[in-house]
Amino acid sequence: MKHILPTITALWALLLQHSNSLQIQRRDDLSYSEPSYPSPWMDPEADGWQDAYAKAKDFVSQLTLLEKVNLTTGVGWMSERCVGNAGSIPRLGMRGLCMQDGPLGIRISDYNSVFPSGMTAAATWDRGLMYRRGKAIGDESKGKGINVLLGPAAGPLGRLPAGGRNWEGFSPDPWLSGVGFAETIMGVQDAGVIATAKHWVGNEQEHFRQAGEAQGYGYDIDESMSSNIDDKTMHELYMWPFQDAVRAGVGAVMCAYTQVNNSYSCQNSKIMNGLLKHELGFQGFVMSDWQAQHAGAATAVAGLDMTMPGDTSFNTGVSYWGANLTLAVLNGTVPEYRVDDMAMRIMAAFFKVGQEVEQPDINFSSWTRDTIGPVHAVAEKDIKQVNFQVDVRDNHGDLIREIAARATVLLKNEGALPLKKPKLLAVIGEDAGPNPDGPNGCSDRGCNQGTLALGWGSGTSNLPYLVTPDMALQQRALQDGSRYESIFDNWGAADQIQTLVSQEDATSIVFVNADAGEGFINVDDNMGDRKNLTLWNNGDILIKKVSAICPNTIVVIHSVGPVLIDDYKNNPNITAIVWAALPGQESGNSLVDVLYGRVNPAGRTPFTWGKTREDYGVHLLEEANNGNGAPQDTFSEGVYIDYRHFDSKNITPTYEFGYGLSYTTFEYSNIKVRKTHAGAYVAAEGETMEAPTFGDSEGEGGDLADYQYADNIDPVTLFIYPYLNGTTGEEASGDPYYGMNPEDFLPEGATDSSAQPLHPAGGQPGGNPGLWDVMYVVSATIKNTGDLVGDEVPQLYVSLGGTDDPPKVLRGFDRIRIDPGHSAVFRADITRRDLSNWDVVSQNWVISDCTKKVYIGSSSRNIQLEAKLK
Repeated sequence: MKHILPTITALWALLLQHSNSLQIQRRDDLSYSEPSYPSPWMDPEADGWQDAYAKAKDFVSQLTLLEKVNLTTGVGWMSERCVGNAGSIPRLGMRGLCMQDGPLGIRISDYNSVFPSGMTAAATWDRGLMYRRGKAIGDESKGKGINVLLGPAAGPLGRLPAGGRNWEGFSPDPWLSGVGFAETIMGVQDAGVIATAKHWVGNEQEHFRQAGEAQGYGYDIDESMSSNIDDKTMHELYMWPFQDAVRAGVGAVMCAYTQVNNSYSCQNSKIMNGLLKHELGFQGFVMSDWQAQHAGAATAVAGLDMTMPGDTSFNTGVSYWGANLTLAVLNGTVPEYRVDDMAMRIMAAFFKVGQEVEQPDINFSSWTRDTIGPVHAVAEKDIKQVNFQVDVRDNHGDLIREIAARATVLLKNEGALPLKKPKLLAVIGEDAGPNPDGPNGCSDRGCNQGTLALGWGSGTSNLPYLVTPDMALQQRALQDGSRYESIFDNWGAADQIQTLVSQEDATSIVFVNADAGEGFINVDDNMGDRKNLTLWNNGDILIKKVSAICPNTIVVIHSVGPVLIDDYKNNPNITAIVWAALPGQESGNSLVDVLYGRVNPAGRTPFTWGKTREDYGVHLLEEANNGNGAPQDTFSEGVYIDYRHFDSKNITPTYEFGYGLSYTTFEYSNIKVRKTHAGAYVAAEGETMEAPTFGDSEGEGGDLADYQYADNIDPVTLFIYPYLNGTTGEEASGDPYYGMNPEDFLPEGATDSSAQPLHPAGGQPGGNPGLWDVMYVVSATIKNTGDLVGDEVPQLYVSLGGTDDPPKVLRGFDRIRIDPGHSAVFRADITRRDLSNWDVVSQNWVISDCTKKVYIGSSSRNIQLEAKLK
């Protein structure tokens, strides 16, 4: 006898009613997210999507309602081989889609590479390397049978320096983050894998991101935190990189756990329908973060297209969608066009990256490293070979080594570097050595033992090997004939350290780190977010002890973001400081390349290093502040985060945004500004077509008897199916209140299928095409005045000139290799978007009448050239 857990249609209406009443009750005293309906449908003429739309239309037109619903609904946690799996279409030969983490490599797999983090890639300031990294991650994902890579990330953007997942993204500067986002996405999708831009939007800390997670840490809250963001800040800061992602053609966007203005991200019609699909013209699909869906019909009409992992809570077998979504279409609660659009968006993204209906099978299991195991792990059913040990690494180790070396930032150098066959090399600190439990000894890297190559959480990957700094340095010392000793004890080896580093001719390298990660893992009371900005494992004391003895002390920092080092930065015995970020599997090799001068450092810090935690002006919300309701995190600082805040308050940082030294020197001259003949900006006008429907479906009013389990189906326990479990609405839903009129609980316009006006700032993927018109071309001459070949990273900043604008904002950069005594020309385009502000009244981008200036320099504070934009 089939036993399917009761479905929960009743919760749709109740949750939506509850959500709406809370919003109405609290509108006067809490931030409020205005509704935006209906959910926009795909545009068959959208730039870059025409062919994908046509292929998706052909495919979706063959589907039944049950098959469309199966595409949109995850099969349940651990019910298939990937961390997320959508249902299959067996009739047409299509297996279920495989969704797999993550942003720096394949999670919980084997024979894959671990790449430098997104933040590390941003520190290269090299578009080409960002793209190549994305392409290589995509190639490896393709080789494992993955359809959708759950990355890259630009949310969190990095508002909070202690934010736990900042390292998964790129930079707190939206322009640099947008470049890294877009280049990575194009690389992944050129490899034939759908990229996922996450987390949409304002998910800037781990504390309180999920009520259940916070309850596990002892917090008495019933709802997840609300990120309260005003319209101008949303557009000019947090949306900015996602706009670049949409323009780059990203296939998927993941909505976040948190609320935005007191509406859950995955049922927030304003951010999904209004901002993402309407204004930005996003043509792909929106998937939920894992268990970030809190309602059924409400999420469908608000713009959610796929629910992951499918069940309401892990391993319950109950889903807000699945059978409930089937029933919702049949009873008229959710319009048929909305489910058709979900299926179209998923399949258009699928075809856009070149995937085919008949595709290779998934060749790994996320749930076991054994070769033989269950396909359906939670049910322990269908035992066969699930891991094929397919090696997808290719020669990516070389690329990883190159990226990490070119990302390494030389913060201080008093002539100590590059090393030249030191007589005695003394390496101190556990961060130089291995994790005694092995490189993958802690699940999802949820500890801080040995050298830090990546943070912790779902954004991690299993290391195929890890070249520690100790390994690589010792190998180089043997090659040079240097004497070499290393001590990994940060706590109890004071006498041994003193004996070693006090010896004549000793060059001491102290390795220290600071870690962070996702909130479901707690490391030393760091609940994802960092408790502070100091070094971990006694690192600050270790530096002071060694530098008090050794007059040639070099400090190497592996960290997830800025750390406080002013207490010892200026110590004359500290002759060099190196930030090596989160380098991935080739950690030691890439570092040795820089320390010994094989690579002339040109990494630039993608964030600001403050003297104190208070210097940043924004603070982690660590205590619930709304009773047992949703903690309220109001982004009152607006666009003033990181260097924008430091500049506006005239705070001197330890190291400014964009800073980094080289083994050579450069000279800037000859700035030129050329104004183009860009046309006038024209707001988008006109209307969409009416909502189309596709496929073989009775839709509203269909006979429920036609949607039951077929006799030949033996349901897998806890697996989510689209089939109904009864021939009446009451039986199928398990809802005693079944039959409520949708007009009584769905927002006005939620089911409207008529043609809709275009957004004035929209019109195409990425927004109004006029935003990308080039207004000015700026150039400057850069000369290498030193004795070594090296890369320089000229940076272009713009002053928008308004009283509410930061003193300057990044709007261009390049990484240029220049031979000694030679010059190169740096050029950067300035687009209309680069010069615009968001006008909250007209709901469009406008260029103010304020005087605008352009600055070129080697960092945000080291400005060499400037000119007016006329």
